[in-house]
Amino acid sequence: MTQPQHQPFVFDTEFDANGAVVASRPTQTVKRVYLAAEVEALTAQARAEARQQAMNEIEGVQAMALAEIGQALNRALPGLARVAHEHRAASAELALAAARIIAGQALERLPQGPLHEALEALGHEIDASPRLVVRTGGLSDDARARIEAVCAEAGFTGQVSFRDTPGMDAAAFALEWADGRAEYSPEDSARRVGEALTAALATEGGHAETLNTPQGEG
Repeated sequence: MTQPQHQPFVFDTEFDANGAVVASRPTQTVKRVYLAAEVEALTAQARAEARQQAMNEIEGVQAMALAEIGQALNRALPGLARVAHEHRAASAELALAAARIIAGQALERLPQGPLHEALEALGHEIDASPRLVVRTGGLSDDARARIEAVCAEAGFTGQVSFRDTPGMDAAAFALEWADGRAEYSPEDSARRVGEALTAALATEGGHAETLNTPQGEG
């Protein structure tokens, strides 16, 4: 008696009510042998995928690092701006102090220097005036003679009158003529320069800070 030949059971096999096979899909076998070229191609593909994955991870880490750096900079910028402003203010204060010392030494050697320069600059304004009053303090006869000579060189032909003002700094002066007046004080000039510099620094720094400029020097 011939034994019936049974089909191997697979999950894709369909049976009828009597157990006969209605339809089945051929069993797919797995290819286990690869050519050298295929192995090389698969290896290259795996390397490329691994490299791309690593690059993606590196880019993610870099993005996170840049974000942290940006946040740190945002937190540090106000402090850096404050330190920079304080440094500029301190530098300006030091420069003002040095300028006052230098100016003071120069005025000690040439106390009438600013007065001579003022007379030369005002030559066209005072030349038509009949009289010029010079108010200052501690003028010697030689100093008065030099002032009169400067007036003559500037084109002034009127009368020069001197008014000794006690307590006025030797380099300070006030000039009065028919239709005008001019005055100079080293202390007032230093104060105005300090105020202008303080205002400039306050505008740059976004807030008003008063510089404690040295007083009484020079």
